[in-house]
Amino acid sequence: MDKLLLSVVVVSGLCAVSSAAGRHYHVVHELKTMSEAQRHCRENYKDLVTIRDLEDLETLKTLKRPVHSRAWIGLYHYLDNWRWSLPNTSYYKPGETEFRRWKSGQPNNLKNQQHCTLMQNTNALWNDIMCEKSYKSVCFDVRGPNRFVLISTAMNWTEAQSYCREHHTDLALVRNMEENQMVQSLDPSGGIVWIGLFRDPWKWSDGSDSSFRNWNPPEPRGLNGSSETCVAADFSADGRWETLDCNVKSAFICYSDVPVSKRVVKVRLEKRSSSLDLNDPVVMEDLLKQLKQRLKDQGLNDDIKLSWKKQSDGKVFHKEEKKT
Repeated sequence: MDKLLLSVVVVSGLCAVSSAAGRHYHVVHELKTMSEAQRHCRENYKDLVTIRDLEDLETLKTLKRPVHSRAWIGLYHYLDNWRWSLPNTSYYKPGETEFRRWKSGQPNNLKNQQHCTLMQNTNALWNDIMCEKSYKSVCFDVRGPNRFVLISTAMNWTEAQSYCREHHTDLALVRNMEENQMVQSLDPSGGIVWIGLFRDPWKWSDGSDSSFRNWNPPEPRGLNGSSETCVAADFSADGRWETLDCNVKSAFICYSDVPVSKRVVKVRLEKRSSSLDLNDPVVMEDLLKQLKQRLKDQGLNDDIKLSWKKQSDGKVFHKEEKKT
């Protein structure tokens, strides 16, 4: 791909710059079941708390009204929670994250151990299977000449995911029938390949895709028919998480969003190659990465989020005509 230099100017577009949303946390000491706590949070705040990382956890430990024992958080067991390895929502159009091509009778989650997805290239249908098995895989690449790349070395699903993230973008996301056929065509011998769909048996109440977990061993339980399918943080055990029966009554933590600040700025760029299409999604994604790095180099923190603002015709960039 031709490289775009950001050092000079010409060709205009609009870039939206906004700071990441902050959060207010609200500890409720009234004892409620998980569903009662969820309803209270949604009626009075935003939802039960999603703990996204260690920083969130440390913030909860230092609240003015601390929790001294356990409290419900927004995580619960949800068996049919399939999602793609590549979480960036900018790669998906409406409905594309829900595209599936399961073989008849699949997914069946045999012995509650089948949490990863294979495509059979003979019929382009999908099976769920144990993630520890070793197969070929298909990577997704937003930068290379080919969107999908076949990896012939047999690996388990986690190894394939790591390989694809290191050498390409991620394990293959399959968003529609066209892409399903593209992945199928990579291996005409009719083999079996990993794709990036996996089952995460735990789901956040607010729909967040955060993969952060802070279990207190031997947790988590609740995966084999147990009633312990809701999650509480035990602040007497350093905020570690445990599974409980959802009907247990406990304190709980809600959150509400802090409004973000937002600015729209006009950007002029000069392209050094006439063949480079600035409105190509891959090019625009690369530009955002370069712009964010420049902002960081100038001392702005990493919470800044950038996105392109489309104009009335659906495009971001337009050629700026020279004035006489």
